[in-house]
Amino acid sequence: MTTLTTDIPPAPSPSPPRRPRWLVVSGLVVAAVLLIAAVGAAFAEHQIRGGGAGGPEVELSIPSGSSSHQIADLLGQHGVISDPLLFLIYMRVHGGGPFEAGVYLLHRHSSYGSVIRTLAGGPPTTRLVIPEGFTLGQIAARVGALPGHSAAHFLAVAGSGEVRSRFQPAGSSNLEGLLFPATYPVTMGESDAQILSTMVQRFDQAADQVGLGSASATVGVDPYQAVIVASMIEREAKLAEDRGLVAQVVYNRLRKGMKLQVDATVLYALGPGRTSLTSADLKVVSPYNTYLVTGLPPTPIACPGVAALQAGLHPPPGNFLYYVVVQANGKEAFSATLAGQEQNIALARSRGLR
Repeated sequence: MTTLTTDIPPAPSPSPPRRPRWLVVSGLVVAAVLLIAAVGAAFAEHQIRGGGAGGPEVELSIPSGSSSHQIADLLGQHGVISDPLLFLIYMRVHGGGPFEAGVYLLHRHSSYGSVIRTLAGGPPTTRLVIPEGFTLGQIAARVGALPGHSAAHFLAVAGSGEVRSRFQPAGSSNLEGLLFPATYPVTMGESDAQILSTMVQRFDQAADQVGLGSASATVGVDPYQAVIVASMIEREAKLAEDRGLVAQVVYNRLRKGMKLQVDATVLYALGPGRTSLTSADLKVVSPYNTYLVTGLPPTPIACPGVAALQAGLHPPPGNFLYYVVVQANGKEAFSATLAGQEQNIALARSRGLR
């Protein structure tokens, strides 16, 4: 019996199901979006971090009343940041503002965090220390040492009449003695006129507190003349306990028509740098030489502090007409007679003080 064999091919394997076209497209779109997002995030992160230590220094002035959008635009214009909109978003997320008006020192390509920290700290300030007894020239030298200022310009503004004290005589543009001695914070970009205005306002406030406006009733001179007296007290009295007695001598001499003979006024006439007098100095021709001219000098000779102003307005009663330093610490001896003064001078000489 013959067996027939038939070759039957195996059944084909089933092909994998084809993905719908929309799914493929969606996948590509998602991948593209993720890639763009990753690139965008990396770019934003680069902008936010800036250039590490930052680039060249930039002086940025923020006007008063500037909004966050305006500040962001200013930062972008000066190259401190690259994207003002991204900076605003960063501020919204991390916090920041409002910021104080003024001049700031920043760097190009700074990180957003460092920019916000700098702005949040306010404009950089410098301490301006003005001691009691400084002259206008000495004050100008201190201001001139600040960045962006000069002593010459400060003196020019002070003499221009742009800034005035309420106690300044009509027609006078001299601010000598009318700037209050104190410590002032000075911000970058602050003008000389602004510094002067602050000093004059502080003086006027202090003068009001001590009753300078009533000088005519209390000591018989006008308020400006009382400032002149206070400036002499500031320069003459080395110890607080002597201030009132120096004032007493000045007013007693004025009432008697005697020359004041105040050394500090002659030193003022001679100019800065002089600390002692010779017999020739006492003959210098100047309205500030109270050894030659009767009455008060034409202006104050220094900036008086509150204590000197008070002493000039409230001298103790007495008949002293003379004083001289008799101790190394600056202590004065007072007398009502020329004979008493000569004895005190002899004591001062015996101690090597004259």
